[in-house]
Amino acid sequence: MEPQSMNCYIIIPAHNEEAFLGGTLQAVLRQTLLPKKVVVVNDHSTDGTEAVIDRFVAENALFLKINTSSSAAHMPGSKVINAFNKGLDVLDAEYDFLIKLDADIVLPDDYLEKIAFIFRGNPKVGIAGGFAYEQDSEGKWKLNHPMDKNHVRGAFKAYSKSCLEAIGGLKAAMGWDTVDELLAQYHNYDIYTDDKLVVKHLRPTGNAYNAKAKFLQGKAMYGMRYGFWITFIASLKMAWKQRKTNAFFDNMEGYLQAERGKEPYLISEEEGHFIRKLRWRNIKRKLV
Repeated sequence: MEPQSMNCYIIIPAHNEEAFLGGTLQAVLRQTLLPKKVVVVNDHSTDGTEAVIDRFVAENALFLKINTSSSAAHMPGSKVINAFNKGLDVLDAEYDFLIKLDADIVLPDDYLEKIAFIFRGNPKVGIAGGFAYEQDSEGKWKLNHPMDKNHVRGAFKAYSKSCLEAIGGLKAAMGWDTVDELLAQYHNYDIYTDDKLVVKHLRPTGNAYNAKAKFLQGKAMYGMRYGFWITFIASLKMAWKQRKTNAFFDNMEGYLQAERGKEPYLISEEEGHFIRKLRWRNIKRKLV
């Protein structure tokens, strides 16, 4: 199958994105490889988001609108994936790859074409994407990728159909865009990042998140069965990269809260064993 003949679907969860959504959808229409279907999920928006969606739906049969109502709070993880899943429910399985796209993202014009080449060229790749750039105070676009270079940001993540099915879809919890990559590797898929794919992120990460979210990262680490010491090391690393000491203590408190409350895990015991081995191997490699 040639890359140009590959079918791509896009799901865009949108909550109060009136200011950015038009730019996101225009960028989709400029793609050198057009998607076959684009579902925009209007999730409990109280601004003009729905009017923006309606305008694009009226002008192009490519777009489909879904209205849903979840919590009004902008909590990372569960809210966006619940909306994503609403979009997934209305799609058929006639796609080769699917992109979960945030409503404040501007893709480069050749993004879908390049992603199609990646999947077509290497069937072992299960998740692919570029890198996020954000504007600084002087208006210059600069790389903002605090995670490892082999991590694809959840804001513009592409999945092969077989990989998305193998990992059982996306988990409606904080940490979903880490556990998906860990499970992909558990199922023998590779993660591929292309630093030539410059993605513009119009709103800095986390600016709209509810303050109650600060313990959710630690709870996610518990849910991914990291165990205490991997959570400890990962939290130290996160706090150092973010230059926020409180991030370490918030993460550890979230982990301990989940442990005390015996909260449900996001993955099976066997998957957890694989993930801990993978994490320790990566930690040791970086220390050598």
